[in-house]
Amino acid sequence: MAWTCHMVRMDTPHPSLHCNMVMAVNCVLFCQWHLVCENGWKVPLEQICYLIGWLWGYIIFGLVCDRFGRRNGFISALVVALPLGVALCFSPGYLSFMAIRIVFGAALSGIFLSFYIARLELCPPGLRLMITMIGGFFWLGGELLLPGVAVLCSDWKVLQGAISGALLLLSGYWCCHLLFPESPRWLLATRQLNRCKAELCLFSRANGIDTGEDFAGRESLFTGEQQILNAIYYYDLHKSFFSPYRILFFSEIDSLWRGFPRPRYYSFCSLVGTRLIWRNALILGFTTFIGSGIRPCFARNLMALGGSTPYFLQAGSEVLACISLCITVNHWGRRAVLLLFTILTGFCSLLLLALTQYLFTAVSIAISVLGSLSSHAVVMLSVFYASEVLPTVIRGSGLGIILGLSMLGRASFPMIVLQQRSGFFLHHVVFSSFCILSVLSLLLLPETKRKALPDTLRQGEGLRRPPLLLQATQDAVPLLSHGKPRADYNPDSYAQLASSTKKMIRSNSTHGQDNKALTND
Repeated sequence: MAWTCHMVRMDTPHPSLHCNMVMAVNCVLFCQWHLVCENGWKVPLEQICYLIGWLWGYIIFGLVCDRFGRRNGFISALVVALPLGVALCFSPGYLSFMAIRIVFGAALSGIFLSFYIARLELCPPGLRLMITMIGGFFWLGGELLLPGVAVLCSDWKVLQGAISGALLLLSGYWCCHLLFPESPRWLLATRQLNRCKAELCLFSRANGIDTGEDFAGRESLFTGEQQILNAIYYYDLHKSFFSPYRILFFSEIDSLWRGFPRPRYYSFCSLVGTRLIWRNALILGFTTFIGSGIRPCFARNLMALGGSTPYFLQAGSEVLACISLCITVNHWGRRAVLLLFTILTGFCSLLLLALTQYLFTAVSIAISVLGSLSSHAVVMLSVFYASEVLPTVIRGSGLGIILGLSMLGRASFPMIVLQQRSGFFLHHVVFSSFCILSVLSLLLLPETKRKALPDTLRQGEGLRRPPLLLQATQDAVPLLSHGKPRADYNPDSYAQLASSTKKMIRSNSTHGQDNKALTND
């Protein structure tokens, strides 16, 4: 899926690099519709519109995933993408091609988003990063295969037909429910308990585990929201759906069901009443936008190499970024690694901004490759971080907006090309400044390493940022005496307070007996 989605992206951050890689395909396309000379501005305009389609697709299908489920979001996006992919092959003109491509990009973004969220929610805490990075490697594999496929097709209509055929393979996820099940976490968080137990039974039976009875026909209701949270945390405790402990999880749900369930859905507007969730989403969205928008500043220096070298240098830097995230994030934590790569991105950007004319070409290229690596790591980690910070009930819409901001950052370079490259220096200065400013805001983020995903708004509000400085570990066993005496504890004052309390109790009891005797008299 990642290979298919990336194949259809005709929007590298640098149009000239893309022309070098698929020159045969683009020459046919440009000559067919006369997209050269005075009509050359139509090429970056089409790229901007295509990215805007991805932006709106992320937002719309994010809402669909939160309201109708991850699987239904994928199916709806696939149903839209398949006929439009075929229609692109028979586009009669530039305007129709651009209009169909906008909606096609929106459908592809829905496929990617639904896969990303469902994959994350089916993973235990210790495997979330590894599974996400494996998906990232498949995406990069599609990026590396794109030039070869384009050269083999030699015509853009043949290439588009191959893409549509690859999308047709994804219909297997639609036909076979086990290949793309609905997220039980989302079903629990939205109180769709019948469907949740049916999904868990499906997992157990597929792995040869006897659940003892059929839960699909049960109709009852959780007695309260806190019991839902307990059940979800019980799921996290046993790590995976493919465990024999899942029978115990079924019994736990049975003990909580009463009456008829009423689903409860949320939207991104629910963040209005929160204090920490919207702040975390805003910070990570801003960081994603910066990481995507600053990449053309590094790739511009690589264009001096010519040929296909810049394209593969960028793809290689993205592979190294994924590898570095796999090594560092689980060891140092999400916030520390994101802070490190953001600082590195800003440092490389400032070096190129101030010292480009004084640096050797090899040094400038090395700094550009390092900056491209760090900026890609910032984008990947920001999106992954946001998916762990946002609660399950609004994860689709929240992550859709953050990914949409990354598309907006990617569209900044075609906008500059559309203006005949005027304003590129200002673009570089602005994004470098934003990158430095974002470092301060990253310190406010919570740490989510090896923690369960938040499922409700209350859990999302409960995520707190760790201390800035590491504290010495202390033994917190209650039965052991603390090494340091408490400054606010004075044994003499506590003894005086205890004796005074005893005297007051005795005096009150004495007065009570006297009053009782007088009453009897």
